[in-house]
Amino acid sequence: MNGKATRIIAVANEKGGVGKTVTVINLGAALVREGNEVLIVDMDPQANATKGLGFQIKEQQLSIYDLLNDPESHTVDDLISATQWKGLYLIPSHVDLAGAEVELVNVQGRENRLREVFGNLGRNFDYILLDTPPSLSLLTVNVLTYAKEVLVPCQTQPYAYAALEDLFDTIEAVNEEINPELRVSGIVATFFSKRTRVSQNILEKLKENENYRPLLFDTVVRTNTTIAESAEVGKPVVFYRSGSYGATDYLQLARELMDRAAA
Repeated sequence: MNGKATRIIAVANEKGGVGKTVTVINLGAALVREGNEVLIVDMDPQANATKGLGFQIKEQQLSIYDLLNDPESHTVDDLISATQWKGLYLIPSHVDLAGAEVELVNVQGRENRLREVFGNLGRNFDYILLDTPPSLSLLTVNVLTYAKEVLVPCQTQPYAYAALEDLFDTIEAVNEEINPELRVSGIVATFFSKRTRVSQNILEKLKENENYRPLLFDTVVRTNTTIAESAEVGKPVVFYRSGSYGATDYLQLARELMDRAAA
């Protein structure tokens, strides 16, 4: 721990397949490699971040669903699991989390539930990274209400680029109505291939757009099969194959994020 305030970062994009979960897992691991203590919170009912860190949720194991559904019976510290890598921790998800949307819909202050339960977090982390569902949902709004920053992965494909406008509208609405501290810490281009014209064109669009350009990280996450391999075996790429492009890119992104305050 470095004595600084915890940076609470939502990794979000309303389009699926842009690299949110990959970024949460591998950026978190890279931040640990740089000497930080990191808590990953899996807020996606698909639980891919949980699986990507080598966890299989058993029926009796607590997940974020249990805390949101019954905060009187559990504390946030009950849910924190140490991973096999020192300094990297996880609050797992479960498919039951999909039901939280329905169960919370009539709860007063439902958009604040996550912020309320995390208010009792008993230990400090340098970074808390939250994975989000691939859609605008009550779970996503809860994450944006709790977070202080949003990191936006943008796949270098036209549909992903087009989806940014809706995401930024959502962030602005949450900022104005619920969470005035919320800021965008950056946009990171993902799945970049210099061999395809489409990838190059979208990266140029990000650089030329007056709204996105100041937020764009210099780091570009290249398409790399080793990242997919590492997810399949439940290991972040920086620990799975430290010399790969994927590991290099996420370590560079981690260093850039550490140097960059929320915009």
